[in-house]
Amino acid sequence: MVQGQLFMAFSRVGLLGYGGGPSSIPLVHNEVVKKYRWLTDDEFSDIIALANTLPGPIATKIAGYIGYRVGGVFGMINAVCASIIPTILLMIILLTSLSSLRDQSWVAGMTKAVVPVVGVMLAVLTWDFFSKASVDLGWMRTIALTLLTLFLLEYLHLHPGIVIAALLLFAIFNPSHNQKQKQKKEGGGRV
Repeated sequence: MVQGQLFMAFSRVGLLGYGGGPSSIPLVHNEVVKKYRWLTDDEFSDIIALANTLPGPIATKIAGYIGYRVGGVFGMINAVCASIIPTILLMIILLTSLSSLRDQSWVAGMTKAVVPVVGVMLAVLTWDFFSKASVDLGWMRTIALTLLTLFLLEYLHLHPGIVIAALLLFAIFNPSHNQKQKQKKEGGGRV
């Protein structure tokens, strides 16, 4: 049952993930967090962060990890195959068809119309992550980390993996305010 669900979930992502791996992230989120509830939002965020630090296409890394987590080794193979086979088949069929029709105005319009839809899907997912971060870190820290990350990525052109690794190290060596408060309460009663 789970293997069938894994295959269907990642097949839908493979079929509908127009625009590459990053544009399929909201579709994966919808399948694994909202529909099947295999992961929580926080777990999914962690997977995205770690997947961005590793080389290779993000869609297959996410499919492989989630497939392994849900269905073991066979689940991993199942999810990866389900995410790439529809893409390969569609690529062969559509590119063959569209290359002969590329001069048609409706083909150009179709590809241009998809861009804002993918942008909105990514913006919604970004807002969800931003809102969740603000609950855990507070608005000021979230905005500061967002601006710092934007500066590091866009102006210093650092690799996202380096930025994520630095933020993970910061989180490890600098416990959050809530953890400090919890430690004070636990230690406060033992004098």
